[in-house]
Amino acid sequence: MIKSWKLLFVSTPVGALGTGLGGGVELTLHNIAQQMLQRHHQLQVVAPAGSTWEHIPIVQIPGNLQIIAQSQERTDAITMPENSLLANMWEYVHEVESEYDLIVNFAYDWLPFYLTPFCQSPIAHLVSMGSLSHAMDGIIAKVDKKFPHTLGFHSYHQAATFPGLNSPLHILSNGIDVSLYDFCPQPKQQLVWIGRISPEKGLEDAVALSYKTNIPLKIMGKLQDESYWQQICQDYPQAPIEYLGFLPTTQMQKIVRECQALLMTHRWVEAFGNVAIEALACGVPVISYERGGPAEIIQDGETGFLVTPDSIPGLVEAVSRLDEISRHRCRQQAETEFSLEALGDRCEKWFGKILASAVRSVELSNK
Repeated sequence: MIKSWKLLFVSTPVGALGTGLGGGVELTLHNIAQQMLQRHHQLQVVAPAGSTWEHIPIVQIPGNLQIIAQSQERTDAITMPENSLLANMWEYVHEVESEYDLIVNFAYDWLPFYLTPFCQSPIAHLVSMGSLSHAMDGIIAKVDKKFPHTLGFHSYHQAATFPGLNSPLHILSNGIDVSLYDFCPQPKQQLVWIGRISPEKGLEDAVALSYKTNIPLKIMGKLQDESYWQQICQDYPQAPIEYLGFLPTTQMQKIVRECQALLMTHRWVEAFGNVAIEALACGVPVISYERGGPAEIIQDGETGFLVTPDSIPGLVEAVSRLDEISRHRCRQQAETEFSLEALGDRCEKWFGKILASAVRSVELSNK
């Protein structure tokens, strides 16, 4: 029987919750928070001002947003803007940390990892992306060495991008409320692509596929790089594409469920791929490059297809084979492997291990 914990979740500082700027981190944080509240843990979320979630307690912190890590070069220095939101969020954490059993960091930023040894309460770090910079690699390795079990990852592919990790890996995968996604047995002749519109997401390959096959492509997600989007539109003026913006889950799944497949054409190592399990929950197969977390989600030939990275002909072939996939099997996989309850179990086990380790450390220091 797990006792009730007091948990402080610290969100990403790249955008307010509910805006889509935080990418998959937003959905992950929301779902884990829901699970912890349902399991009668006490919870507070520290998030940027303007966050709009209902039914989850949020402390809103003002400040200037942090630059997203994926827009920087591997050798770039660590920087923070004037009146840094990230610094303000962690100043608040420092003020209240004694009131909580565990702090859970969802930000892929150097500062929270650096501050770990200086905090009285233990910190769990849910690493949301693969290796992107030497500075982050170094500080993550230091935390791993000094504070075993405190790092969580979404997939083995993601964890493998970080050099020098020694402690046992905690792979949490992800989960969604499958009841929010409606199954559709008979799709329309259309495909869908979901994600932040920025170069590392590789949207141009999905558009190229749409152009080559003349199959309409629905595009959803935050428009993060306007010049990148305009270049795609210039390169493929005749492609049958439609950009629908960033939509909440209820509206998004209404479109996804009517599609033949979800396309994942990422250029980088995706840590996981929340959109993949959202599509599966609608009964929609996933066609993805075999790169990063999606390779641990998709059952090749059963719930989608894994394609050689950056191969548009491979995407075309996969689309031609979609009639081999059972949409009922896709929904079944989402229900059995990626439920909120399964995610909650994994997180609770991870949090418990960190807290038990912290207690042992205190006992040893008092001897």
